[in-house]
Amino acid sequence: MTPSNQPDRTDPEFLAVARGDAPADLLLTGGRVVDVFNRRVIENVSVAIKGARIAGVGNYSSAAEVIDVGGDYIAPGLIDAHMHVESTMMLPSEFVQVSAPHGTTGVVLDPHEIANVLGIEGIRLLMDDAMGLPMDMMFAASSCVPSAPLETSGAVLSASDLAPLFDDSRVVALAEMMNFPGVVNAVPDVLEKVRLGLQERIVDGHCPGLVGSALQAYVAAGVCSDHECTTAEEAHEKIRSGMRVYIREGSAARNVEALLAAVTPENAHRFCFCTDDRHPGDLQDEGHIDHVIRKAVRLGLDPITAIAMGSLHVADHYRRPDIGGVAPGRFADLIVFESLEDIQPNRVFFRGSLVARDGAFIGHIAPNDTRERARALGGGVTLPQGLTADSLRIAASPGASSIRVIGMDPHQLLTAHLIEPSKIVDGEHRVDLSRDFLKIAVIERHRGAGNMGLGFVNGFVFDRGAIASTIGHDAHNLVVVGANDVDMLAAARTLERIGGGQCVVVDGEAIATLALPIAGLMSDKPAADLIKEQAALLAALPRIGCTLHDPFMPLSFLPLPVIPSLKISDFGLVDVDRFEVTTLEV
Repeated sequence: MTPSNQPDRTDPEFLAVARGDAPADLLLTGGRVVDVFNRRVIENVSVAIKGARIAGVGNYSSAAEVIDVGGDYIAPGLIDAHMHVESTMMLPSEFVQVSAPHGTTGVVLDPHEIANVLGIEGIRLLMDDAMGLPMDMMFAASSCVPSAPLETSGAVLSASDLAPLFDDSRVVALAEMMNFPGVVNAVPDVLEKVRLGLQERIVDGHCPGLVGSALQAYVAAGVCSDHECTTAEEAHEKIRSGMRVYIREGSAARNVEALLAAVTPENAHRFCFCTDDRHPGDLQDEGHIDHVIRKAVRLGLDPITAIAMGSLHVADHYRRPDIGGVAPGRFADLIVFESLEDIQPNRVFFRGSLVARDGAFIGHIAPNDTRERARALGGGVTLPQGLTADSLRIAASPGASSIRVIGMDPHQLLTAHLIEPSKIVDGEHRVDLSRDFLKIAVIERHRGAGNMGLGFVNGFVFDRGAIASTIGHDAHNLVVVGANDVDMLAAARTLERIGGGQCVVVDGEAIATLALPIAGLMSDKPAADLIKEQAALLAALPRIGCTLHDPFMPLSFLPLPVIPSLKISDFGLVDVDRFEVTTLEV
């Protein structure tokens, strides 16, 4: 939307600047403009800005303020095609301050994490906090709350619940339709949501591994994108079927290396970049979409194509012709940087105003009441009455020998469905540290209903203690992994006490905690304090023998029952390939 104090594209004064008959408000001179439309660089031109918009690119010389960028490149601001701001553990007003210095001027947010805890009130909370920020905060209406009928969430949203969200112009799509079996098999309430999205905007997808006739049905229903591809072959089939593929590089799933082989000069316009889930420390230290672009360029992608995939292609997909390029009439959302081979923004402009300089945020954030409202909404931890360490025991059936084990990969959301001999002692299935088989529990936390799924997981490689989190996509029940039941119980009780968050426990004592009092997902502290607390949490991991950089990110996806192959919810182990709850014992 055009700010009320700014001229629109047909304003005579704006057009006078475009013609060169009147001075601009701001002129960027001495730059090399990255032309994402023709995939080339325009040497030594000026960018004339009037109010919030670019009036022209060319031989302009008169302005109230002139900035000589000294031969640096001028490119469109970067846009994340799909992300959950809750995964940064920050409210939008804090997220902006960390991501804008990395060149981010736009994001498409799917607030389904907080929606699964607090429902529509949670979505409204984030939308209100995002008002007036120096970043284009677009939203996608969360389509799957819960993600599947295989878990207990804090809320359930129908198409009629979602419909009023589309009255807000910031809502640009129906968010990732994770229940792809429901679409393919024409489940009525799922198709009702798809119809709503098609009627109001577009429908984004989520269909890991979906190929063949099932993919054809999914796309035929109107779903137009996917961010879950893990192979070039899968990406090619989805592009061939008319979808737009988002290449994801987040803190958990890192797909750039595997998918770049699918990008060609002929099909590059069908690709975008997204992060999906990005932890706060990674966001600050590595970057945002700029990090994804740098990695893609290092791996051989043409830099201008990479910039287009992180800007213009996203704008095109979401039908936003006013962003995504350095061209007349578009909003002056711009980044300035020195090298195409190592894109490090030194100036970031949003709507014609400088909001970040040399890695520091200098924009304006107006105060609001979001934190106070968030505290009032609650969304902490309610554990089942009478929960003890014995509650975590897994009794073995007579004659049992083999069990299903979740094979976790710390760099992918996909898991393996392992069948392994069980370690049975005194009639119960036990942790087996020699094979890195730790126990995992998902405990329903929203209603205290008493649901709890128990199983075993491979891949965390620690030999004592436990870790726990109330971030457990997408229902966000409490998930805990441990080497013994006593520490697992202590970890769950710790999160109950602090109202949600993450912790590391050893010998019954919480040695590090990260409090996330907003729905058990986000901090109410400034970003800098949050990042310090997360760093302290991760620094405690060696005390339990864990060598992973951040095991909490893969931990958070083990309860997600819509990404293959074996997951766990409060209902029990989930065979995602069959889309059903299954047994531990084989």
